[in-house]
Parts: sequence; structure tokens; C-alpha cells
Amino acid sequence: MHRGRAPVGLMSSGLAPEKPASNTMGPKEVELILVKEQNGVQFTSSTLVVAAGAGPVVAPPQTDPSGTAERETWGKKIDFLLSVIGFAVDLANVWRFPYLCYKNGGGAFLVPYMFFMVIAGMPLFYMELALGQYNREGAAGVWKICPIFKGVGYTVILISLYVGFYYNVIISWALFYLFSSFTSELPWVHCNNTWNSPNCSDWAHNSSMNDSDKATPAQEYFERGVLHIQDSGGIDDLGKPRWQLTSCLAVVIVLLYFSLWKGVKTSGKVVWITATMPYVVLTVLLIRGVTLPGAMDGIRAYLSVDFLRLCDAQVWIEAATQICFSLGVGFGVLIAFSSYNKFSNNCYRDAIITSSINSLTSFFSGFVVFSFLGYMSHKHNVPLDKVARDGAGLVFVIYPEAIATLPGSSVWAVIFFIMLLTLGIDSAMGGMESVITGLIDEFKCLHKHRELFTLFIVVSTFLISLFCVTNGGMYVFTLLDHFAAGTSILFGVLIEAIGIAWFYGVDRFSDDIEEMIGHRPGLYWRLCWKFVSPCFLLFMVVVSFATFNPPSYGSYTFPTWANMVGWCLAISSMSMVPLYAIYKLCSLPGKFCDRLAYAITPETEHHLVDNGEVRQFTLQHWLAV
Repeated sequence: MHRGRAPVGLMSSGLAPEKPASNTMGPKEVELILVKEQNGVQFTSSTLVVAAGAGPVVAPPQTDPSGTAERETWGKKIDFLLSVIGFAVDLANVWRFPYLCYKNGGGAFLVPYMFFMVIAGMPLFYMELALGQYNREGAAGVWKICPIFKGVGYTVILISLYVGFYYNVIISWALFYLFSSFTSELPWVHCNNTWNSPNCSDWAHNSSMNDSDKATPAQEYFERGVLHIQDSGGIDDLGKPRWQLTSCLAVVIVLLYFSLWKGVKTSGKVVWITATMPYVVLTVLLIRGVTLPGAMDGIRAYLSVDFLRLCDAQVWIEAATQICFSLGVGFGVLIAFSSYNKFSNNCYRDAIITSSINSLTSFFSGFVVFSFLGYMSHKHNVPLDKVARDGAGLVFVIYPEAIATLPGSSVWAVIFFIMLLTLGIDSAMGGMESVITGLIDEFKCLHKHRELFTLFIVVSTFLISLFCVTNGGMYVFTLLDHFAAGTSILFGVLIEAIGIAWFYGVDRFSDDIEEMIGHRPGLYWRLCWKFVSPCFLLFMVVVSFATFNPPSYGSYTFPTWANMVGWCLAISSMSMVPLYAIYKLCSLPGKFCDRLAYAITPETEHHLVDNGEVRQFTLQHWLAV
């Protein structure tokens, strides 16, 4: 049901004649009738009573026809922008993009990256922001525009929930490292600790770099000192949760709860710190990094242009994959965040600003990362490709090792891990908000119990995450990371794009946007939504299946049953699409054609179906752009 929202052009107001008052100083009753019409639904406000000489009139909260209060909105516009930026800019911007750029032709990698950004990334980002803002519902509720596709809403909610199971563990690692940094000597400097093995060898011995059995102190600290993976024989030998990591995970969960429990009014204030702090720290680290010997060699390697790499199809596939995952499309977060915007907010401008900032942050972080990698390469007299890596190994092994060699290393370590903490926490907040908003909007009875429901979600996430903080937790983490949001997220966005552009209609969607911001999206955006983005996503889904490799961690290969569990996890979210479509078709009355008509027609137009007018059954609907 559309809530009380309409652009100024659709508002009409009438002021009833003032009722005579016997005392000019007494109360005055003014009847202000405000009619707002949206898709045939009208909302009216009520009589206001004020005393003469009193302050300004404060109107009562607007209500929708069901009598519930109008949806809350962001306290300030900047709260929304920072929340979106904070969600989209996460750890992958630091540990993934710079390495991909270095590996795939340096500056030449920006060509396919920007190409896919323009034809798919930005259009899909814009689409989700507009979808949430217009319908003012979470990821499932927005599909009142085409009920048969509501299953994709549950798909993205499940994906966000699954990601929360392991993403919070990364933040708990950062917190553990942060606490460990408050020492005069960082614990990952030497090989004389209780967790070290005979294979531990300092970087100073260059021969160790050529010996696959050797490990650096930082590498052993992460795997043996933090994870204690040496005490596990594999995913079938997890052991008990380690109390140190469990405590850190509990702190993360508490932070998440008190950031989310009151909705966007609290989370919108938290992101003022969590979304801006990484930029401050990255800038400080860059200033320090470029002053180190060898830093410029690292930066030159990062930016070196090799256009011949563009002939390799894998480079284009990796650029497309990075676009899909770096913007955060398909997690339901952008829909949830924008649903709390004012109806007339310029979501087009927001989409351009936030998606551009995300990509620029990835590029900027590469200078920070490679200035330190160049320094490590120079200090230990080894080729850059011996120290360059992506993933957790970069931020929990290589970077801490580089920081440990600096004067005042403990201070730099604290600064760095505070950055990781803030990078992760607002992305985790976004994922949780997607789940909470999506389910609360779908099950209205939860509205009055948001605090309790939020507590239920975060505690459930905490309990599942305990598997990831056991001795063999890294194996569970790797399995979840591989299956929870891989092919399934691409599939979800593909169905979302088809549902909006083809079934709901790109022309109708454009009308909705014009209603909000005053002008229709240009032909370029409409063509991308209708043809380019769906084709791109279909290609990515096919490539994802064709290039699938079973997960592994180091030399450990996962057993068959573990891979089957992983696929069950991925399929459980994707299966929501066909299962809900079947349920919807079976639950509606009448013949199959009638049921199909109701299932693909917006709920506000079901009266037209009763009269035999089904827009989706006309050729004009499918040809419109």
C-alpha cells in the first residue's frame, strides 16, 4: 500500500473559513484539509487547534489509510548518503580492487572496470535507489509492483543474512588485532612466541621466500596465534569456539545492535564516524606510505599500463565481477536505505555521487596499499609479486608486517585496525538493516517491536557465527564466503532487473521516477535497464557457473559433503524466486490466465484486471522503452 507521499504538483490544499471566536485572545480552531493523492489513494490531515499568541503550529504525524504512522525518514540527507557510502565502501575496496588492478594490466584495468561501471553498475545502483524510494518498503515489500517476483525480495534478504554470518567475523579479527596492538612490541614481529612453529622465519632471511614450508611471523600470528588453525584437522574437526575471538565477536554484535535498534535515526548518526574515519586514516597512511623507501616503485607497478592484458577475456570477467560485488547491488540494502528517503529526494543525483565515490575510494586505496607493498619489496629485496596479494592475507598479514617495521609501530597498527573496524561495521550495519527492514515491512506486526526483533536477528547471527571462531572456523568462513553471495547474488539482481524492466515496465518505472524527481530518466538509462544490464547479468551468471571452482584454503581441499552444504546454502536463497512464484499462482483464485494476470499486475491495478484490462498482455507493454 502506498503511504502518504506525493510530489508538490499532486497536492491540493484547502483552508476552511475560520470559525468565529467570541474572544480574540482565546483558542482559534483552523481546519486545514490537505489532500494527497497517489495511485488513487487519498490521505487527509485533520483539524488543528492553536491558542492565539502561541508558537508555530506543529502538524500531527501523517498517517496512511490503515491508521499507522507515516514511515520515518532520515534525520538529514547526509545521513543517507553516508550510510550508502559506508555500506558500499568496505574491506574489499582495500584488499581486492588494488590487487586486481595490479594483476590485470595496471591502469589498463580501469578501461573494462569503467566500461562495466557505466553500462551496468550505475544503472543498477540507480534502479535500486529509485525502487526503494518510490515504494517506501524493504526488499520484499517493493514487489507489490509485480507480486509474482516477491520471491527475489526474500532471496536478497536471505543473502544478506548469510553474509552476516561470516562478515562479522572479519570485524572481530580486526578488533582482536586492535586490542593486540596496545603493546610496546607488536606480537607478530618475532618467531619466539608460544604459537610459532619451527617453520617460522623472519623476512630478513631471503631464502625463506623461496621455501614453501617457511612462514613469516605475521603469517603464523594470524593462522596460529589468532585462528589456531593448527589445532583443527579440517571442517569436520572444528573444536570449541575460542573465547578471545568469541568476546570480540560479542562486542561487534553489541555495537551493531545499538547502532540499529532505533532504526535510521540511530544508524544515521553512527555512520558520521564509521563512513568518514576510513578516509581520514587512508589519507594519513598514504602520507606516511609515500615517504617510505621503495614506495614509488610500488605505486608505479600499481599504475603501470599494459594494454595487451585487455586481450585476455579473464581481465574483463574480473572487472565485471568486481563491479557486481563492489557497489553492493543485490543485497537489498540500497532498497532499504532509500525507502527512508523523502519521496521527492533526488535519487538520480545520489546514485551518481555515491557510486562514483565508491569507485574513487577503491582507486585511492590502491595508492595506500602499494606504497607499503613497494616498501616491503624494497626492504626485503624481493620482487613485488612476492608480497602482493589480496583478501584477508593483505590486511591481516602483509600490512601488519609492514607497519611493524615502522617507528612507533604500535600507534600505526592501532590507526590501521580502527580503519578496518569502521570499514567493516557500517557495511555490516547495511546488511543487517536490509534483513530487518525487509522483514518488518513485510510482517507489519513486527513494527511495534523493532528493538526486540533487531535483538533476535543479531543474536541469531552471533550464534551461527560461533562456528567461524572455532579452531577450524576459517574453514567454515571460507565455505560461507564462497557460496553465500556468489552466483546467488548475480541471479538475484538478474531477476530483479527483469522484473522491473520487463514485467513492471521500464516506461512505468520511468514515470515513477519522474513523479519523484520531476524528470524522466534519459534514453540511455532506459536502454540499460531494459537490455544492457539484464544481458550483462545473464552473462555473469553463466560465467559464474562455467568458471566455478570448489573452495579451498591453502593446501586443504574441502570434502564433498562440505561442497554439497555450500550449494544447498546458495540454492536455498535462489529457490525463493520459483517457490514464491508457484505459491502466488496457486493461492490466487480463477483460471490460470486470471491468476497470472493478477500475479504480474501491480496490486494497485487489480481492479483493472477485474475489467479485463491487463497491460502486460499487450504487445505495446513489451516494446515500450
